[in-house]
Amino acid sequence: MSDPIVDPSHAIPAASQLRRSRFRWRMLAFIALVIAVLAGTARFATENGISGDTIARIEIDGTIASDPLRLAALKRIGDSPDVKAVVIAINSPGGTTAGGEELYDAIGKLRAKKPVVAYMKELGASAAYMAAIASDRIFVRRLSIVGSIGVLFQTTDASKLMHTIGVDLDKVASGPLKAEPDIDEPMSDEVRASLQSLVDDSFSWFVDVVAERRGMTRAEVLPLADGRIVTGNQGIASGLVDEIGGEAEAIAWLEANKSIKPDLPVVTWYPQAQPPYANWGKWLGGQARAAMGLPAEGPVLLDGLVSLWQVAR
Repeated sequence: MSDPIVDPSHAIPAASQLRRSRFRWRMLAFIALVIAVLAGTARFATENGISGDTIARIEIDGTIASDPLRLAALKRIGDSPDVKAVVIAINSPGGTTAGGEELYDAIGKLRAKKPVVAYMKELGASAAYMAAIASDRIFVRRLSIVGSIGVLFQTTDASKLMHTIGVDLDKVASGPLKAEPDIDEPMSDEVRASLQSLVDDSFSWFVDVVAERRGMTRAEVLPLADGRIVTGNQGIASGLVDEIGGEAEAIAWLEANKSIKPDLPVVTWYPQAQPPYANWGKWLGGQARAAMGLPAEGPVLLDGLVSLWQVAR
């Protein structure tokens, strides 16, 4: 049986019509994709998808440093009439003294407008504890690690190694304390005294705010401010924190003591939820950090004055 003969006069219009149909479907699919992306972006661009009274949640995880996005979120919470209270979830070893002070001040301003409670998960030490005491009440787990009230400045003396391999650094400076300490020589008494003054000034402020916020005298705080860490149980006994619990207990306290309505939805304001495509940006950022010799993930080593339980090594 022979193949049917196709009339070219019919085949060309049919092919053209098929191409037009495919083009229309592709356009419709593209428009649908654009709408979906815009809808997703709008969803993540809004503060939250809930209207009416809420409780705001702020999460403080990892190493603390100055953060303008976190400051902006705290200010928006303070200005929002829908937010009736704030819970601060902490899991941090601390960080820079300036970052801790920034958080302490911002939470204090927020506390003047709305009730604020903090709760610690595994860890709430140094600058993280500094942030927590700005709240109205601090909840901990029995075995949370808290405290570590103190300040440190850490440097490296590699002079013996550098002299052994025949490397020496030289510099021209405007004064004897400029760019000190130097890693190619031991710390001089003059440099050590200068840095000790820096640490002492920051430490004195830290002790004073602990005494003020925890209702203690300076003399009562000083024995606890030798850098020690304590469990949540020990922290309650010494007056550094208030009671055992997590977010549920913190919210129950707000309802019982701050006239917060029961069962209000809790909305995370910081960090803001990221759309799925943001993972690509995170991956690219990790690759850029790796190219500069930094860890692809995790905190970058801190320079200068820190209030930290353990410095990453």
